[in-house]
Amino acid sequence: MSARAQSAVALGGGHGLHASLQALRHLVDDLVVDDLTAVVTVADNGGSSGRLRGEFGVLPPGDLRMALAALCGEDAWGATWARVLQHRFAGEGEMRGHVVGNLLIVSLWEQLGDHVQALDWVGRLLGASGRVLPMALTPLDITAEVRGLDPADPRALTTVRGQVEVATTDGVITAVRLEPEPVACPEAVAAILAADWVVLGPGSWFSSVIPHLVVPELREALVRTDARVIVVLNLAEQAGETHGFGPEDHLSVLAEHAPDLKIHTVLADAGTVADLPGLERAAASYGAELVVDEVAMEDGSPRHDVTKLAAAYERIIARA
Repeated sequence: MSARAQSAVALGGGHGLHASLQALRHLVDDLVVDDLTAVVTVADNGGSSGRLRGEFGVLPPGDLRMALAALCGEDAWGATWARVLQHRFAGEGEMRGHVVGNLLIVSLWEQLGDHVQALDWVGRLLGASGRVLPMALTPLDITAEVRGLDPADPRALTTVRGQVEVATTDGVITAVRLEPEPVACPEAVAAILAADWVVLGPGSWFSSVIPHLVVPELREALVRTDARVIVVLNLAEQAGETHGFGPEDHLSVLAEHAPDLKIHTVLADAGTVADLPGLERAAASYGAELVVDEVAMEDGSPRHDVTKLAAAYERIIARA
């Protein structure tokens, strides 16, 4: 590996990307990474994000907000702004359920008329240790082909539309696409092409990770980049979205949506790998090295421990 600090781009959305960015932020603090960018899905149609998207016709801000909060420092300034950004209003009125950070982002979008510039301004306010970009510049809907929803014909495919609906389906997802035809954020494409490392996952596989591979310009950038791609596997199957999936299934879904994607490293948690030889063979079939490390929380919940994940990332980078 070069002695210089590395640039990293993390792709995803929601809680999985939040954990990955918190871990990568530690590497910025330790001067292992000097340039960190998050590329975030923009297909959320539920909660505060969905309401703002429907009312103002803007990108859903929720996953972008979570990424910005993850990049806040642990000093008093960063910790305070992270809490403010994530504050959700209670009460019984129209503001119930809205999140301060969502409103801040949308207000800057209206003021500046530029998605990327507005997110950069929020990052400057927070003192964020990196940049947050949307994967596309128009709101998108995830549409999935799902098997097993028709009792009369369990093998028939049914179309399910919407991120919330896809994430909670009772069927087996076979493929996803985005509507309307997505146009990638140019700054996101440039960041991927210039990166030393690209991190995919963890997170909701079909509604947060795979969508990046369905945006033509992003997929092309991921294939063309000289960056080493790390795929971080989830710690457990997700009810609805990946019910019955094992680690190998997550990899096969990636390959189906981007067969020419070159993977450098597959990172899995030591406590969740049931078939180590099988996972090693699966990773090798994609030309990747399997790294099995302890990256899960010790409370038994299917969440990544940020400190352990940061250490795993640092070891992977140091070995390259």
